[in-house]
Amino acid sequence: MNSTLELSELNTMIGKLFMSGMPGTKLDLITEKLIANYSLNGIILFKRNIENPVQLATLCNDLQEVSIKYHGIPLFIALDQEGGRVARLQKPFTIFPGNTAISKDARSKEKAREFATITAKEMSLVGLNMNMAPVLDVIHGEPEQHLQERSFGVDPVIVASLGSIIIKGLQSNNVMAVAKHFPGLGKTSQDPHHQLPIINITEEEIQSINLLPFKEAIQMDVAGIMTSHAIYPNIDPERPASLSEIILTDLLRNTLSYKGLIITDDLEMGAIVNKWGVTGGALASFDAGADILLICEDQNVVVKTIHALRNRFLIGKIHINRLHQSIKRIQIAKSKFLDKQNKVLLDKVKTYFNLKQNC
Repeated sequence: MNSTLELSELNTMIGKLFMSGMPGTKLDLITEKLIANYSLNGIILFKRNIENPVQLATLCNDLQEVSIKYHGIPLFIALDQEGGRVARLQKPFTIFPGNTAISKDARSKEKAREFATITAKEMSLVGLNMNMAPVLDVIHGEPEQHLQERSFGVDPVIVASLGSIIIKGLQSNNVMAVAKHFPGLGKTSQDPHHQLPIINITEEEIQSINLLPFKEAIQMDVAGIMTSHAIYPNIDPERPASLSEIILTDLLRNTLSYKGLIITDDLEMGAIVNKWGVTGGALASFDAGADILLICEDQNVVVKTIHALRNRFLIGKIHINRLHQSIKRIQIAKSKFLDKQNKVLLDKVKTYFNLKQNC
């Protein structure tokens, strides 16, 4: 693989493993080049990218147009819309309480169903097709601050039940659900955004408590499962789940028979960066079995990491079959959820949200 064409083809094959953030509210030249040159599988959006429904719909249309133009393949366009304190979509989108509030409601199942159905409808309306939800962490004791209001609670049966309702509600309305954070952050006392948590939980607790909601999610054919940036010494004392072959391949793929997408949490979090760096973490995560490597902010690091992964293929440290496995899973998910996706109609967006036609 020494010709320019072959290297270019390898860049786009490896680029399919990456989901990237972008800087602003409009499609910028650097993001367009990133999609064109590397065939990213998706873009994840944050509040910095969203002003209003029409602007968001226009952005989603522009992103898809670029991907289709250069590669003939639509993008995953994702965000975190859990409800409550983690909700990238604000008014005039429908506002819902977090998972904790849903679980405490006397009509919790109805509330979960309502959240999923309306959220999926509004996401699809503006061109979004992947929701990084639901949170399936089962709380042990007092939740760490970053998890407050985000969990369905301490009972794994309730977490599994409500999580399954949300997965069904999202995916039956053509929005991919991503269950998180495998194999469960509910006992952490540290925030992986800043530090690497070490969760001292027994294998028995993991099996009987943490994994129950994820098993139910797998039964519901959840499109994606997001990994946690935490070490579980009784499973793998060396590496956090996102970088652990024992957890991603042996446990999630082989033992739990999960066939969907394994997605890392943001590799720019302190839990990964402080010890492995973004690129080192991404390489280790791919080796461990992840399909989608999530880098939410620095697009230069995305390019650097694509090249680093490409170089490992060129020197024979990674077999091409491993790359094909992940690409196939990505292609299956896109054919299932994105093939019928049409261009977003701005008039429909304006009508639904009761916006002026000239805005």
